[in-house]
Amino acid sequence: MTYTLLNLVFLAAVALVALAAVLARRSPEWRAVGAAAVLLLTLTAIFDNVIIGTGLVDYDDALISGVRIGLAPIEDFAYTVAALVLLPAVWELLPRRRTRDDGSP
Repeated sequence: MTYTLLNLVFLAAVALVALAAVLARRSPEWRAVGAAAVLLLTLTAIFDNVIIGTGLVDYDDALISGVRIGLAPIEDFAYTVAALVLLPAVWELLPRRRTRDDGSP
């Protein structure tokens, strides 16, 4: 199984959870997700390139698309994208705690 196919399976599941949050009208604040995406994708690029460059991790060229950002295959970024979408969507789907009138939980 290629990394792209594996990523598609996980990203499809993430998309379903995100869709559930949107349909429940409890969608995450997507601007905040976008800001986090810039930071986390930059950090992913830096650290993936470091661990691949030092030889800690290597990829079979037959299992990746061949598209790379530096040394990191593009498929490696799917995990970051999945986390950026899944975590806020799950958070929004969790039951909210009611607060008392005085502001304390």
